[in-house]
Amino acid sequence: MLLATYELGDALLTALAIFFFVIWIWVVIAILMDIFRDHDMSGWGKAIWVFFLIVFPPLTALVYLIARGSGMRKRALKDQAESQKQFEQYVRDTAGSSSVDELHKLDQLKQSGGVTDEEYNKLKAEILS
Repeated sequence: MLLATYELGDALLTALAIFFFVIWIWVVIAILMDIFRDHDMSGWGKAIWVFFLIVFPPLTALVYLIARGSGMRKRALKDQAESQKQFEQYVRDTAGSSSVDELHKLDQLKQSGGVTDEEYNKLKAEILS
């Protein structure tokens, strides 16, 4: 008969407790990601923050957010920009340049007078083969 004593208020409190637990885990993960994302902090500094985050979690999280919270956004944006730059470089390296791009560049060279008609036809044949 345990189910009979579990009312709507109890269910809402359980849902609220689960919500706050998930938020707490999210905050701790965000702090840990920021700690290890910061390349200016020494290894000992990182170890001390992680130690106190494990031993005194709520107090350490509050102190971290007050002391270093303003830089969390900057470090996250910097990391995201670096990842985007690396992805774009990877795409450029992987995709390379197509024959259409090469022909376009060759046509621009011909129009600017950088290559003669004979050189243009020779290079065009190389690109198309």
